[in-house]
Amino acid sequence: MLPFERREKILNTLYREKKVYVSNLANEFNVTEETIRRDLEKLEKEGIVTRTYGGAVLNIHTNEDLPYHTRNTTNIEEKRKIASKIHSLISDGDTLMADASSTVFEALKELNNTKEGLTVLTNSVESLREFTQSKLNIISTGGLLRKQSGSLVGSIAENTVRNYNVDVVLLSCKGISLTHGITESNENESDLKKHMIRQANKVILLVDHTKFDKIAFVKFLDISDIDFLITDTKPREEWLTFLEQNHIEVIY
Repeated sequence: MLPFERREKILNTLYREKKVYVSNLANEFNVTEETIRRDLEKLEKEGIVTRTYGGAVLNIHTNEDLPYHTRNTTNIEEKRKIASKIHSLISDGDTLMADASSTVFEALKELNNTKEGLTVLTNSVESLREFTQSKLNIISTGGLLRKQSGSLVGSIAENTVRNYNVDVVLLSCKGISLTHGITESNENESDLKKHMIRQANKVILLVDHTKFDKIAFVKFLDISDIDFLITDTKPREEWLTFLEQNHIEVIY
């Protein structure tokens, strides 16, 4: 078993039981306790767990649905770096769908400054506010307001999305995992993203490096279903190999 596969299985246990013990994991995977400690140390550096005497506990915030303002100010430089790389994938006059993530919001700001004639259908309240007087042609999905995330969801939003066919969908997520695909923390958000994906010719996922090897509550997409992945730093080799095998172009 490769190290990343072992860490994914450890994550499975953590999400199920919220805590793990070094001795139990060493016996389960037939490796030394020192190997397990290194695995847990890596997961701790990624912010997923906190190590304790004899084991580790899951950091609950990895599945929390954080307020938009908090998300919008977290890793802001990384998000802007991602946004700066999107130009080659979008043409003047394209039609887009855009989710309510803060990373996609930064991408729309960049596109507003560099492209002409774009039409954007979005469920983001922040985007509706920001781009009222912009060059972008904005269409709102309508729907039920989720105050926590500043997004519009539910049947009204889903019905609106189904009425449009677009060139590109811009998405982000809470986590991306080699074994669990692309995940979100909220089911309503996930459902709407599924509808957006079905209506788009090209799927672009925007994720900063902190989202890799994270697993959130709801899976909404297989990694093989995306066409392009834009991130802020070079992913590790096993990720690059996996993405290449799935014919996904990576931009970093």
